[in-house]
Amino acid sequence: MGAYNKYDGEHCSHNEILLNNILKKEWGFDGVVVSDWGATHDTKEAIKNGLDIEMGSYTDGLSANSIHGYNTFYLADPYLKALRNGEADITTLNDKARRILRLIFRTSMNRQRPWGSFATDEHAQAARKIGEEGVVLLKNNNILPLDVSKIKSAAVIGENAVRPLCVGGWSASLKVKYEISPLEGLRKIFGGKSNVVYSQGYSSKVPTGVSPEKYCDSLRLEAAKIASKSDVVFFFGGLNKDELQDCEGNDRLSYALPYGQDILIDELQKLNKKVIVILLSGNAVEMPFADKVPAILQAWYLGSEAGNTIAEILTGKVNPSGKLPFSFPYKLSDAGAYQFGKMAYPGDSINVEYKEDILVGYRWFDTKKIKSRYPFGYGLSYTTFNYGKPTVSQRLYTKGDVVKLTFNLTNSGDVAGAEVVQLYVGDKKSSVLRPVKELKTFDKIYLKPSETKEVTLQVPVSDFAFYSEKDKQWIVEPGEFELYLCASSTDIKYKMKIDVK
Repeated sequence: MGAYNKYDGEHCSHNEILLNNILKKEWGFDGVVVSDWGATHDTKEAIKNGLDIEMGSYTDGLSANSIHGYNTFYLADPYLKALRNGEADITTLNDKARRILRLIFRTSMNRQRPWGSFATDEHAQAARKIGEEGVVLLKNNNILPLDVSKIKSAAVIGENAVRPLCVGGWSASLKVKYEISPLEGLRKIFGGKSNVVYSQGYSSKVPTGVSPEKYCDSLRLEAAKIASKSDVVFFFGGLNKDELQDCEGNDRLSYALPYGQDILIDELQKLNKKVIVILLSGNAVEMPFADKVPAILQAWYLGSEAGNTIAEILTGKVNPSGKLPFSFPYKLSDAGAYQFGKMAYPGDSINVEYKEDILVGYRWFDTKKIKSRYPFGYGLSYTTFNYGKPTVSQRLYTKGDVVKLTFNLTNSGDVAGAEVVQLYVGDKKSSVLRPVKELKTFDKIYLKPSETKEVTLQVPVSDFAFYSEKDKQWIVEPGEFELYLCASSTDIKYKMKIDVK
């Protein structure tokens, strides 16, 4: 699917460089290119520059979903007219038709496919398992997991504890059979053994005709009252997939938590030293409260089984094993794009310059020696893991070889758990700009208490390559490389040097 933006003066849904030259010719892609809704803008470019299927377009002021507008789409009547006038050739049309037929034959025309299922128990179990393995424990000062039998009263605070989060976000919106909220999950796992009381605490929408300041103050006061009388406080905040938070088509206005959540968390932790912050979001947020609260959980948007998954992790029925797929900077100005001025971030609404080059994400923080609050690949567990000293299959490699790094991993704690072991590679001397190190492979290893496993991570030397813009090909330069065995991009357990000839 082509993106909405332009690259080098042409929209991505009909871009000669991206679609024809790179995707279809250089990469040999023989499938279908489809536009995003409203991403097609020109009939001639759509015909010649690689677009095969045009989704909804806003031609003649009609809705992209309007059946009456289909004939006016750029690849509808205007394309037919161009064919009849000789302005478009049949060869290009045949190529589009072949690609679409090829897609049909590979999918819906396959009579050997088994019948599928819809919203079954197996799907729910899969959602739960994915959630259990994806939740990231960011901080834990020995408060988690909680012993349910020792908690008489629990406060659940925050709109996200009850707000449906499968819906919203435009293309991220799902129509689910059911959705277990965090409040439901906690009440279920406490099973009536504790008094679980809910308070909204903050609101994303203020009722019409009500003073916003007074309304928000009243919510905070109610939450504070409940928190002061509870053994533990579960604060469910983060973002919420509305049009200004975690939604396509709009950028967030701030890196901070919205709706006064920071103020509320600060007030709660002054009244109760056992405030556990659970963030439901698809992205990072600023965390001025990180040093004040004893535990923080990044729980993303977990789908139908969200409440059950979160409750089981908080109470230790499931040991968290998720790792961050991107770095959480302390402040927005630490991010690469931000540091290059307005044209790099946020641009002028038409043009954006990608000045950080290849130093995206953790590569930026590593190379520029900027400390992130929580780095790429980071995530805590209820157990601990010891890494044994690694060995490599050889010291000198050729470009056709495979590097094999072997080490022992031990669960040195009291509970079963999983560790994501990560292998990064750094080119010590390169003719082009390269990051200090780049993740090349990883594995998730499950271990019982005191169990040790021998782990081997393999990386083809060809994966050490960079793409040469000058030579239009991938190149592995000879020389010295460094291997980094890590638990995160900044938690380096061992480093080893190898040579490539």
